[in-house]
Amino acid sequence: MTTPPLTIKPIALGSGIALACITLACGLILYFELNFSWQIALADSVISNALLAFGCVTVSNMLGYYQPKNERMLFLVLLTSAFTVLIVFLGNYGLTYLFAKEKSYLGFLEFSRSFRVIIAFLCLNWCVLVNILWYRLEEQGETQKRLLSAQNLAKEAELNKLRHQLQPHFLFNSLNSVYALTIVNPTEAGTMITKLAAFLRGTLKRDDEVWVNVAEEMEYIQLYLDIEKVRFSHRLSIDVAIAEETLDLCLPGTLLQPIVENAIKFGLYNTQTAITITIKVKLEQQNLVICVANPYDPEMKASKGTGFGLSSIKRRLYLLFGDTNLLQTETQNQNLYITTLKIPQKNDKNDTN
Repeated sequence: MTTPPLTIKPIALGSGIALACITLACGLILYFELNFSWQIALADSVISNALLAFGCVTVSNMLGYYQPKNERMLFLVLLTSAFTVLIVFLGNYGLTYLFAKEKSYLGFLEFSRSFRVIIAFLCLNWCVLVNILWYRLEEQGETQKRLLSAQNLAKEAELNKLRHQLQPHFLFNSLNSVYALTIVNPTEAGTMITKLAAFLRGTLKRDDEVWVNVAEEMEYIQLYLDIEKVRFSHRLSIDVAIAEETLDLCLPGTLLQPIVENAIKFGLYNTQTAITITIKVKLEQQNLVICVANPYDPEMKASKGTGFGLSSIKRRLYLLFGDTNLLQTETQNQNLYITTLKIPQKNDKNDTN
């Protein structure tokens, strides 16, 4: 929906002031320079400028509803020409009617007719040019807004897709664990199913939360770790260190669980010995930094998986922050695998753009 420029209060006020100044200037010239009476000077100035202003306003409103393409610009020239003839004719007719007995003024009116035509034609065409630029810039702005809105909707849809894909990804792995546990320890399998139900119930409750604080996310992670501890018992130990100042900081929901799952998979699945998964949460240079470390055997072939978890995290981080370096992995001493997640805290937690 186009917005006529004269409906904007500052523009309308400025145009009105400019019209008043021009009208006053024309009247002063007729009165002092051409020595006409003040009645003639006032009437000529007001009528001529009022008709010209009316023509400009009419053209502006017409262009708000219809804007010809570039190849049809001749239409606008013909339109302004028609308005020019009409304005000059009505002005001459009205002034001639009012001052029919003023021979000297009627002679001036006849003499200045060509000048009035040129001025009216130029003013109307200037008005057309300004309005075309106004409406096209406004149209480009609206198009840009629609494009940005479409891009944001697409990004939101992809973020929601990635968040919801993580749930069945974890569920499939957990069901495999339950199946394996039913063979060796049916009682523990029942306990694991109960904890899994609690975990999934918590997932549904926070399904609409794009952002959560560290305290909430760590509670969520603890539910997941309880499930894995049921399966691996004494073989799995967790060392968690959370800086107190980070508890109220925010991160995208369900982002940390795939990292911890990845650490357990590569640290525990290919060994029979006990291991310790280390989780450290701290604040560095306005970034929430979460490090998850797990031991691994570089000579042991890694267990196969879909590879969805970490790739999904990288994609979500890129969509949220436009940065591909917020998730990094490294090895230390040839037996420690560290995944580092950084979440910028300067961003508005309610803004996914």
